[in-house]
Amino acid sequence: MPHHLPAPIALRQPEQLTTLVENRTVYSLEAFELNVFETHRTAHQVPLSMGHVVLTTMLQGKKVMHLAGRPAFEYLPGESVIVGENETMVIDFPEADEQRPTQCLAVAIPIETIRQTVDLLNEEQPRAETHLPWQLDTTEHAHFQNTPELTGTLERLVQLSRDTGRVKDVLANFTIQEMLVRLMQTQARQLLFHNYRQHATSHRFAAVVQYIKQHLTEQITVEKLSELACMSKATFFRVFKRELGLTPVEFVIQERIAEAKRLLRNPLTTVADVCFRAGFNNTAYFQKLFKQYEGVTPGVYKRQCVG
Repeated sequence: MPHHLPAPIALRQPEQLTTLVENRTVYSLEAFELNVFETHRTAHQVPLSMGHVVLTTMLQGKKVMHLAGRPAFEYLPGESVIVGENETMVIDFPEADEQRPTQCLAVAIPIETIRQTVDLLNEEQPRAETHLPWQLDTTEHAHFQNTPELTGTLERLVQLSRDTGRVKDVLANFTIQEMLVRLMQTQARQLLFHNYRQHATSHRFAAVVQYIKQHLTEQITVEKLSELACMSKATFFRVFKRELGLTPVEFVIQERIAEAKRLLRNPLTTVADVCFRAGFNNTAYFQKLFKQYEGVTPGVYKRQCVG
């Protein structure tokens, strides 16, 4: 899938920088604090602690993150990391310079805002499995690829932070709650889509995900999926989207596009062959969907991979 990046934020001019390493621009609102960090030279083992739960999102450049109890990992544009309330990030900037600076968003969220949002969800919109209530995970699924929905919410947070209107704090409260929901949906996707076998007997949606992955090339109906989830069609559709942030149909398409990409990387396949082997039954529809999801046609993608 293409990287999902919020709209670009202009870098500071050299004379506006107070430091070349993690120069910080702060926008403070009642509901959250938005920070834009940029680094214009290589640096290593730079500690950063913000005293709140923080959602960080890479905009440009490359970092290497060191978080307690986890192996170091590369951190790239289109990715986000959630950092716990009292956690210190230690960061390397192996490639940063004046021509290729790093830039990162960091949204600091008061713990009370998180608690209120999670309590409201568990009370008003409980998840399908009562033993897995809504919660924001700052350890297990804290590093992930952005979804389009999360990226859209982050863009609105940036716009609100720079707005001067009198209602911006009211809007900010709603938007930070939406961002928390999007974050938890993104983490739920990560848990189920990557570890579905492990949870297939304890989570009805994991069983659904497993069925979809095993029957991609066949006709998959919402009737069959709702039956697997032991729900009515309407309830299944609604709860699946609420918990994971996309509909069952969108998930099936996403999986078929991923399979098509895998097949297209084989130099011996044709686009028409890939279309049917990935579970699509109409080449024009496949071409249209593929371009919508990947930004290029299957033919162009294939040439990029094998050329």
